[in-house]
Amino acid sequence: MAKKVVATLQASGKEFAKVIRMSKSSKSDAYSFSETMVPNDKVQEFLTKR
Repeated sequence: MAKKVVATLQASGKEFAKVIRMSKSSKSDAYSFSETMVPNDKVQEFLTKR
């Protein structure tokens, strides 16, 4: 059953990109990363948005 789910995600997963954004904390100067799945045509819009 898991193989069927994986195969389904591979077919529809080509429309999305995994975007990883890095941000720096103003209090501790530590970096944090946030991962988001974004449609391919919205990647540039997502990255320019703050």
